[in-house]
Amino acid sequence: MSGENDALRTYRGKRRFDRTAEPAGGPSESGGRPRYVVQIHDATRLHFDFRLEWDGVLKSWSVPKGPSTDPHDKRLAMPTEDHPLEYRTFEGVIPAGEYGAGPVLVWDEGTYEPLSSDFGRALEKGHISFRTHDGKLRGDWALSRFRGGEDGEREAWLLVKKNDRHASARGTPDPWRVRSARSDRTLKQVAREATEEWTREDGRS
Repeated sequence: MSGENDALRTYRGKRRFDRTAEPAGGPSESGGRPRYVVQIHDATRLHFDFRLEWDGVLKSWSVPKGPSTDPHDKRLAMPTEDHPLEYRTFEGVIPAGEYGAGPVLVWDEGTYEPLSSDFGRALEKGHISFRTHDGKLRGDWALSRFRGGEDGEREAWLLVKKNDRHASARGTPDPWRVRSARSDRTLKQVAREATEEWTREDGRS
């Protein structure tokens, strides 16, 4: 089994791809500067998913309050399973009864520049620095692990904006008001359009 398949084993084991439109993941194709994506996901709890392309997958963290442009805000970031690169463009509704059921919106996407000298090693050690480009979030950021997951506790990190010219006291936008970077829809519109599509399909069956 390839390293990519190993990396995505947990992701695939949680999903039934005959029922969800989420990508199963194929051979990774990446080049140039690595990409990042921030998705808003109204599952059991509304949260932001912060993902960084690295080593053929999307390294992922669930950020309950969302990334903040205010350097004084330290946002809890809980690591989740690696996702396939194709997930970067996923937007839609995960059906009821499936893992993570609820609407997903691509709020922000762009490229990023690793600032840690050995980014892979820094990721393993639990502290990475990077600079985002081309999206809504710009400038320098840090992700730092403060709880390693020993003694039955879940691993936890902090996402912090560094104090640079892109820092702002605006903090985090209202997730219900923002629009998709890909489709210009709100989270409620994504959910409503999916419901309307399912209703039409049921009428044809």
